[in-house]
Amino acid sequence: MWRDRSGTEVVWPQPPLSDGEINFLWSFMDGSLMNPPTRWRLRYAWGMCQRHAFGWVAMEATFRPNLLMGPAVLYEDLMERAVQAFQLRGPGQGPRLAWGLRERGPCLMCEMDYGPRSTALAADPEVLQRGRELANIRSFAQATEPWWRPAVCGRCAGNESRARCRVHLREELLRGDAVNLDVQRALVESIFRHVEHFSRSFRWENRGSDTPEDRAALISASGWCGGWQPWLWLVGP
Repeated sequence: MWRDRSGTEVVWPQPPLSDGEINFLWSFMDGSLMNPPTRWRLRYAWGMCQRHAFGWVAMEATFRPNLLMGPAVLYEDLMERAVQAFQLRGPGQGPRLAWGLRERGPCLMCEMDYGPRSTALAADPEVLQRGRELANIRSFAQATEPWWRPAVCGRCAGNESRARCRVHLREELLRGDAVNLDVQRALVESIFRHVEHFSRSFRWENRGSDTPEDRAALISASGWCGGWQPWLWLVGP
């Protein structure tokens, strides 16, 4: 079971993106990510909530199928933070790691009251229609699945995998459960290494250098930061 910050159970599939959400994300894709205050808010919240993180990446794949640079840049940043959080020494590593992986702010879009019922007073009808399409992101996820599937959180998927997303890892650390931090650290470092390669492959001097595993790390990073439910719903458990 997954619960959001208000304690409400989150169930997928969710309602499609609303007109308001699509209109906001359409504007967000045009460069808001590079605005320093926005970047800091996204860092504090480890990106967006599951719904809005998935919606954003899906829209990027629809409108810019060969240029997923925005999500790659953000998740490179967030996974670098995660790697740094794991650089612990001495006693009490579990509680200290849980503290380092905490959210220090809400989802940017949720805080602005964007949700399934949000409306848009002025929006391009074609953008609203295409903004709900999932064909491109489903193809991307299916093509890279052999590489991101091992990163899926066992709690999210309801299986025996030892991989944990950030939220479920924090829950277990705060409860005092036995957690193999070496396993979790290796997972985070691997995701960061590959999403970094993917992000930097958009530079002119590195064009064409990304691998399927690097592209898969975009999904792994999204799932690790916010949870795997949308991705498992998209391609199946």
